[in-house]
Amino acid sequence: MAAQSSALPQAAPTPHPEAQPDEAVPAHEDPVGTGKEDTGPPGPSPRKSWLARHFSLLLRRDRQAQKAGQLFSGLLALNLVFLGGAFICSMIFNNVAVTLGDVWILLAVLKALSLLWLIYYAMGTARRPHAVLYRDPHAGPIWVRGSLALFGSCTICLNAFRMGYDVSHSHCKSDVELIFPAMEMVFMGVQTWVLWKHCKDCVQVQTNFTRCGLMLTLATNLLLWVLAVTNDSMHREIEAELNALLEKFSGKETNTCLCLNATVCEVFRKGYLMLYPFSTEHCLICCAVLFVMWKNVGRRLPAHSGAHPNRPHFRLHGAIFGPLLGLLALVAGVCVFVLFQIEASGPEIARQYFTLYYAFYVATLPTMSLACLAGTAIHGLEERELDTVKNPTRSLDVVLLMGAALGQMGIAYFSIVAIVATHPQELLNQLILAYSLLLILQHITQNLFIIEGLHRRPLWEPVPEEVVGKLEAELHRRGSLMELGQDLRRASRAYIHSYSHLNWKRRMLKEISLFLILCNITLWMMPAFGIHPEFENGLEKDFYGYRTWFTIVNFGLPLGVFYRMHSVGGLVEVYLGA
Repeated sequence: MAAQSSALPQAAPTPHPEAQPDEAVPAHEDPVGTGKEDTGPPGPSPRKSWLARHFSLLLRRDRQAQKAGQLFSGLLALNLVFLGGAFICSMIFNNVAVTLGDVWILLAVLKALSLLWLIYYAMGTARRPHAVLYRDPHAGPIWVRGSLALFGSCTICLNAFRMGYDVSHSHCKSDVELIFPAMEMVFMGVQTWVLWKHCKDCVQVQTNFTRCGLMLTLATNLLLWVLAVTNDSMHREIEAELNALLEKFSGKETNTCLCLNATVCEVFRKGYLMLYPFSTEHCLICCAVLFVMWKNVGRRLPAHSGAHPNRPHFRLHGAIFGPLLGLLALVAGVCVFVLFQIEASGPEIARQYFTLYYAFYVATLPTMSLACLAGTAIHGLEERELDTVKNPTRSLDVVLLMGAALGQMGIAYFSIVAIVATHPQELLNQLILAYSLLLILQHITQNLFIIEGLHRRPLWEPVPEEVVGKLEAELHRRGSLMELGQDLRRASRAYIHSYSHLNWKRRMLKEISLFLILCNITLWMMPAFGIHPEFENGLEKDFYGYRTWFTIVNFGLPLGVFYRMHSVGGLVEVYLGA
């Protein structure tokens, strides 16, 4: 008791919580319970070195600065989108106080600022020493960059057709209207080049300025997309000119601005209408790429994060039925596409061509849904482990897949309401109803199949850890490095041989993936290159009104095209991982 009472006054008061592990232990106590009694004075307890404490503090401050930079740049983009959205909504509901020209001026300022930042990033930030130490191997796959270049080129051609159309009406249009398409051509060209070259960058310098520049450019593209979705002035102008031409030939006078050269105007008009969806599609792709670049600012990747050298190339592996059925759907889709485009070049589209178009979808969509359900069931039968490692790229792929599916699903639901409310009995309307229901089902089943496949551990990953652990344990038992190398080669050959033989589950997954890839390419090609029967069939347009249905379709169609393109990339990953 005396020893205890003499030891208690020496105990220091309770320090800061971070210093509690460094407290001295009384001399008579056994801190680890070994049964031994320490009679000597307490020795100096181990403390963290100044370097370790300073380094951990710097890491915490770096994470806090990164979160603050992301928050500030995100708020900047949010405010710009709200400001531009307010301008666009004011133009729609009160086009006297806020005109289309006012919206163009706001977007011209944003495009000029974004253009200056893009040039500065490519010429200044990215060329600084130690600016890009890491490049994200999963960002900007070849199909995304290819789509970026394709749709960017089509958007530039669209603005060229728009300028040609305005020049052909120069007697009744102002010269200022030529400035905005020309500025958009420059902006889209520079942006496409910068994103193609730098989409994989993980910038380590000027991080806050880079985040703000990326969010500024993303907000500009998003507002361009919203304006393209809601602005039907050009379409109304073309429709009014066509009606004026018919009235002129019938002997009636009209005050509508007519083209000086009818043949040239027809080329510009057709080119503009055909390429119009590409502009909205390009804005969506740019937003996705800019968001990935924004997430990668300041990111430090581990040394082994690159693409795995054992990743297989895209080979058929003896798949027969999937490619054959997919090619059959592709050939049928091309035939329907050509027939519909030839008919659409005339003044009016016959109803049998609408029937042919929707009948093709009614035959294709249930087959794709059954294939997706079969693939999902096979995923459930497989004994492969789920990949639960946090993967930002995969998470973004899933979000984009689910978000883009809302486009055509939204159009389908609006069509279902219009058809059920009007009680049509014609064959075409019944086909549209069946098409809408099957489209919703196909999107749901395909999303399930792709997401399940993306979360399965691919078979081309390296040798399992237990095999490597056993070989490392034998290193201490055997002194020969030559023997260890032979064991490694034998283990690698045994591992590869065990998965080189395609069992029926893996073969079916590859057949299903190839079939769905070709079908999605077909369904991407038809709306992307000019087939838009949703505008022309008349039922929904009469039910909702021209402006409302124009906005709904322009919102859903670009998302639908993006969904098919993104699905092809996901299905390729599922095929390679099977």
